[in-house]
Amino acid sequence: MRGIYVFEMKSGKRILLAVAVLVAWILPAAEKNIVFVIADDLSPTIGCYGDMTAVTPNIDRLAADGTRFRYAFATTASCSASRSVILSGLHNHRNGHYGHLHSFHKFSSFPWVKTLPVLLAKAGYRTARVGKHHNGPEDIYFFETKIKANSRSTVEMANNCEAFIKADDKKPFFLYYATSDPHRGGGDANELPHKPNRFGNKPNKGAYPGVKEIFYDPAKVTVPPFLPDTPETRAELAQYYQSTSRVDQGLGRLMEILKKNGKWENTIIIFTSDHGMAFAGGKTTVYEGGLRVPFIVRNPYQKDRGNTNNAMLSFVDIVPTLLDFAGGYDAKTSAAKPALVGSTKKPYKFHGRSFLPILAEKNPKNWDTINASHTFHEIQMYYPMRVVRDRKYKLIWNIAHPLPYPFASDLWAAPSWQAQWKKGESANYGKKTVREYIHRPQFELFDISADPNEAVNLATDAKYAKVLEEYKAKLKQFQKDTQDPWILKWRYE
Repeated sequence: MRGIYVFEMKSGKRILLAVAVLVAWILPAAEKNIVFVIADDLSPTIGCYGDMTAVTPNIDRLAADGTRFRYAFATTASCSASRSVILSGLHNHRNGHYGHLHSFHKFSSFPWVKTLPVLLAKAGYRTARVGKHHNGPEDIYFFETKIKANSRSTVEMANNCEAFIKADDKKPFFLYYATSDPHRGGGDANELPHKPNRFGNKPNKGAYPGVKEIFYDPAKVTVPPFLPDTPETRAELAQYYQSTSRVDQGLGRLMEILKKNGKWENTIIIFTSDHGMAFAGGKTTVYEGGLRVPFIVRNPYQKDRGNTNNAMLSFVDIVPTLLDFAGGYDAKTSAAKPALVGSTKKPYKFHGRSFLPILAEKNPKNWDTINASHTFHEIQMYYPMRVVRDRKYKLIWNIAHPLPYPFASDLWAAPSWQAQWKKGESANYGKKTVREYIHRPQFELFDISADPNEAVNLATDAKYAKVLEEYKAKLKQFQKDTQDPWILKWRYE
């Protein structure tokens, strides 16, 4: 009867109603809510990833009732640019969000970009965000509801989302919950040895509302291989871990609210971070410390849960997956369904694909390669890099290699960096020297299976010349496939 009714309407209304009917066809039969939890600068330094320092019981419980991905990667270790990929399904060199949005940095996405909140709204979802956003323009990254809260006060954030979650509305919801923890901030703890950055922690053992702050002994923290094991690094890691535990408590409160309001069994939850920790060697780099992230998915409609998945996942896969969950994704073309973009002539394609069908698997086939693309962080930090990484090798192309590697202001000022920098360029910094960190070669080739800490560059080793050329070709193909403007650099540099 609906089809007959459409053709009985007048021309303008007929079109509108036809679109409404198409949207109705793609909506899920049962309510399928989406909660996307994203921390800020968090590496897989949490309990369920084997970290013996972190106190993260809620994240660990989520993993035990979902799928934990061991090999999940941001496409760029820069906040704004990474979040643009998360919400668009396109590498940032294609969506135009080359670096930071705020202040004079001024980067934002192209007006033709279709983002997850806008697409889900067209699919019948109500959408809301709370906490850090960091993307633009506003109309491209539009959420219908903006929930106010201090993005460091994670339990408060969750509490302020309850009204949206329990709203008497027949529509499913999409909630984007974005903390500022464990990003650097809040000044230096001058009262402590080595004066570490506070990472948002309050002075004098203060606490945020509803949070039971957990304090860490610098002598007992886990020091990642890419960092120097120094007193300064340990002092900062203690602050970082405290901030991480606050993320965990916010997630725990959010889980309580979903259960309390009868939404737990019809809500998919994704927990991740925009990229790795804010230490030199992590954030702003395309080394493993910058790109590797925690990634946990709890799909209530998945029969077998609690598994570890070894697929190599990329942030370009997030939008296709959540649209797939919502019924708005065409797996054959890796594109949004036409009703969501208003066009049947040209598919709106994503750079990634849905991982929904492989959630319950352990070793899915054909999930063995990822790419990364970094161009800017802050506006003055021009240092484009492109990456191809699979299970065996990782190739980094440092396009601006004659330049010294640029530092984010907070990473440069970090005691963990300054202590080594002041010792001179021959001082160690993780598996590199200070000089090696600042002055990069054009190509860095690592046997990532045998050298996971990226200590030995094979790019100048004649025995790996053939491998180098093979991976250069893969990198060029990636750039061609994703319409990367920096592909031109191969011609004249």
